[in-house]
Amino acid sequence: MTLFEALTAARQKIDRLDARLLLQYATGCSHTDLLARPETPVIAPAYAQFAEWVERRAAGEPLAYLVGEAEFRGRVFQVSPAVLIPRPETEVLIDLALEKLRGLTAPKVLDLGTGSGIVAISLALECPAAEVLAVDLSKEAISVARNNAGRLGAKLAFCASDWFAELAGQRFDLIVSNPPYVAEGDPHLSRDGLPFEPQMALSDGEAGGNGLACIRRIVADAPAHLTAGGWLLFEHGYDQGAASRNLLHDAGFKAASTFPDLAEIDRVSGGHL
Repeated sequence: MTLFEALTAARQKIDRLDARLLLQYATGCSHTDLLARPETPVIAPAYAQFAEWVERRAAGEPLAYLVGEAEFRGRVFQVSPAVLIPRPETEVLIDLALEKLRGLTAPKVLDLGTGSGIVAISLALECPAAEVLAVDLSKEAISVARNNAGRLGAKLAFCASDWFAELAGQRFDLIVSNPPYVAEGDPHLSRDGLPFEPQMALSDGEAGGNGLACIRRIVADAPAHLTAGGWLLFEHGYDQGAASRNLLHDAGFKAASTFPDLAEIDRVSGGHL
């Protein structure tokens, strides 16, 4: 079996780009190798791994889980089925957070529901003066995030907590979060590889709810953990901007606003005390 033959067979089952990337991961070859030396033989163990990945990808399993990593903001993060796969729309949350941190000396930052750590680690690396604490209910997620922080050289602290439960008495200049916000039973949860991702990180699990249960808790409890003038910023669904602003207003936040992502879709809401 050559590189060309393996790739040709895989393309009958999965997307062309996915087939190429999986073959590169399985064999260690580069895209240039595939183009310049397609006749190169694929050793049996590498082909067995590739063939297994192709079948799993054809069954809908996300490519990032197959290869164990995904890129975000130019950095490679390790991922597993214990954490959500990084998505580019989350970059707007980080850009807004960096804007709020500008000019602050040694700001304290809290990332609620850190998952693989993409938000907390990005902030720690791009705002080195910040003291960042990453929180998640899942100890498996914290393990993934801690490993990513070590690999990428980011200095931050971690805590296993159900939102603010273990943070009594602590206050922060900025709180960020990408919480579960898909309504329980939403048909999207059964498509696009989402069944393979951790459901507790996608949906609030509230039967008959609107996906805002976690956001409601975060907004209600955040004022007790923010410094004077401190900001809260959180990601949400495309149709949850107005409801998020109402929650912020009711909790006493000023300048409650919603910000779009690069696709001009409402993505992040926030306000300050």
